[in-house]
Amino acid sequence: MTTIQLVGAILFACALIHTFAAKGFEILADRHPRHAGLFHLLGEVEVVFGFWAFVLIAAMALVSGPDAAIDYAESRHYTEPLFVFTVMVIAASRPVLDAVRALLRTTARLAPVRTEVALAWLGLALVPLAGSLITEPAAMTLAALMLAPQVFRPGLPEALKYGALGVLFVNVSIGGTLTSYAAPPVLMVAGTWGWDSAYMFTHFGWRAALAVLINATVIVLLLRRHLAPAAAVPEDKTVPLKVSLIHLAFLAAVVLLAHHPVLFLGLFMLFLGFTKAYERHQDPLILKEGLLVGFFLAGLVVLGGMQQWWLQPIVSSLGPTALFFGALGLTAITDNAALTYLGSLIAGLSEHAQYMLVAGAVAGGGLTVIANAPNPAGAALLRNGFEDESIGALGLLGGALGPTIVAALLFLI
Repeated sequence: MTTIQLVGAILFACALIHTFAAKGFEILADRHPRHAGLFHLLGEVEVVFGFWAFVLIAAMALVSGPDAAIDYAESRHYTEPLFVFTVMVIAASRPVLDAVRALLRTTARLAPVRTEVALAWLGLALVPLAGSLITEPAAMTLAALMLAPQVFRPGLPEALKYGALGVLFVNVSIGGTLTSYAAPPVLMVAGTWGWDSAYMFTHFGWRAALAVLINATVIVLLLRRHLAPAAAVPEDKTVPLKVSLIHLAFLAAVVLLAHHPVLFLGLFMLFLGFTKAYERHQDPLILKEGLLVGFFLAGLVVLGGMQQWWLQPIVSSLGPTALFFGALGLTAITDNAALTYLGSLIAGLSEHAQYMLVAGAVAGGGLTVIANAPNPAGAALLRNGFEDESIGALGLLGGALGPTIVAALLFLI
């Protein structure tokens, strides 16, 4: 352990404490209006890790010199934050949302229950499972925006909203495991361990799908009396089919090029030009929310890169069953993709231990905002529906415990 590694671990702990205390800053903003702007900034969960990442770089410059700090910052890989930002903005565009809403409404009308109940269930079950095709960040964005007016709104009991949020986060985390490319923690190990989509579906996929269906069904049964009817789309707001198809083509191309930031950012520039050319079919793009989420994930990349010295010995010292529960717990305080990546560096890890590591990492992906890369996107899009317009860490933890246990039990069978 070097001095800067110790500093990095201390700052990582500060960021975790700050994450859990974020809701408290919003309360302070109301009590001290003179400094409300500063408290609102510190209360933004998406700002936390980016803020502490800058503190780490400044500390590194003081301890090791400016060149070492710059070299470290530039050595990090920022593909995932850039991808999440890009896919969030495209997936949240009105033509994409209209197309998905139309598909879900058509499906909901065929269900033997009230339309709003069927829509809520599809948003919490089908869309997270679709993350195995369109990637988890895109699924989180679509699900959050479709569920917001129905479930995550003022007037609905806070406990139920946290329960629904926990189900959404857990279901997205495990719903991307039907294929080998959609879930970041799976992607980190798939190439190294030779896991293809067939392997993922037979070992993880069916268990994940069953857990998603159980979680969604239970929470919708609890929510059914409180669900708001789905609003109809005004005639003058309908989007031509050709425009929706072009947006969906942009989304598909970005997903296919997810590991090539130069190319998908180039496509994103073209997408921005297209939305400007056909402004009458667009709503304002969620650029601010996407940038905040990208900033959060980039901060996690910078801070997380200094934690390998203590995380990897823990992971490598555990047996398969202990590894499952260890990964489940560690995922709550560090990104699950970083955790599985560290596991992929361990030589001689048995196939059973490999399965247990990834199963624990994805099962625990809903426990905190930082546990899974798409979670900050969901939090940014849904927080306005909660008290003080912020999501409490303890509330999320309580809401996610039940669905996490369901997922863990099915992965352990």
